Amino acid sequence: MKRSDGRILTTHAGSLPRPPKLVDLVVSLSKGEPVDEQLLAREIEAARTDVVRRQREVGIDVGNDGEQAREAFFSYVQHRMSGFGGHSNRPLPRDILFPTFAEHKMPDFSRKSVSMMAAPKAVADVNHTTLQPLIDECDGLDRAMTESGAFAEPFMTAASPGIVCAGMLNEHYATDDEYITAVADALRPEYQHIVDRGYVLQLDCPDLAMERHVALADKSLAEFQAYVRRNIAAINRAIEGLPVDRIRIHVCWGNYEGPHHLDFPLEDVLPLYYEANVGALLLPFANPRHQHEWRPLEKFPPPHHWLIIAGVIDTTTNYVEHPQVVADRIECVAMALGDPRRVLAGTDCGFGTAAGFGEVAPGVVWEKLRSLKAGADLASKDLFG
Repeated sequence: MKRSDGRILTTHAGSLPRPPKLVDLVVSLSKGEPVDEQLLAREIEAARTDVVRRQREVGIDVGNDGEQAREAFFSYVQHRMSGFGGHSNRPLPRDILFPTFAEHKMPDFSRKSVSMMAAPKAVADVNHTTLQPLIDECDGLDRAMTESGAFAEPFMTAASPGIVCAGMLNEHYATDDEYITAVADALRPEYQHIVDRGYVLQLDCPDLAMERHVALADKSLAEFQAYVRRNIAAINRAIEGLPVDRIRIHVCWGNYEGPHHLDFPLEDVLPLYYEANVGALLLPFANPRHQHEWRPLEKFPPPHHWLIIAGVIDTTTNYVEHPQVVADRIECVAMALGDPRRVLAGTDCGFGTAAGFGEVAPGVVWEKLRSLKAGADLASKDLFG
């Protein structure tokens, strides 16, 4: 992965807003309704071309296709694997039950009929069945970069084994350990293809933080730490033999506006994240609950070869961060690491984690990313002279 040699590079967590017409088509597809495949392909191509052009215009260095073809950041795997059907009954994040919050502002996880809380579940053996959707995504990203200009480095997201198992519940395997092993093996061909195409592979792993107040809300910290270790072992199984310096992981506590008062301290698990055989870690440092947590990076320094992608833009509010605020956040992370070359500037999470679901207005998204670039430039002057 490219380091910030001479200036702070910019990136983001992966998903970007989809146009309304594409949202409607992707939602219909996710529900198993008939869709005009040629129309869908045209809309995906146009949307992908647009988001690549917009990223280039606002100054994103390490960019992607915005996940335009996917219904959600993890449930898309149902179209590439066998063994899924029906609907999961996933518990809501426990913090949403805060007194008076639910009736005041309940996040609508089923907006536009795409629900990350009721994804399909495992009802039979899970196996990888086709690479074609991923090949189409990669080919489309290559075409868009040819038209709008290449990124300094392209990346492609993929769901981690842990988040697939957390979001798509197990009703088939005798144990959850058997399930996550099967999912890890089924995901490996996708991971391999992304790396083989020359892209950085980003694994989305909110299970490594968010599940503490969702599926494991009633468990002890020790039990959650064991869960994190198991899920990281599944990642390592799935990426075995792939180049460490081409893989980054993204961890967060949930991409929704809520109290988040049950989010545990980063330092409780940060050393466990370092067991992943990867080269970079994307963490949120912009939202009000976690913007102080560059400090644990001093207490628990990451492996010397790791990069830290600092989330310095909040993805759950329509406030546009001032560039100086962005710069200050970047500089705190650089100070904690002692080397600004190991820091990239990014977003806390995605802006369109599911079709039709996003807290930030599309136009504001691009303004926020402009501020990301402006803040990175300010930080670069301070850090590199």
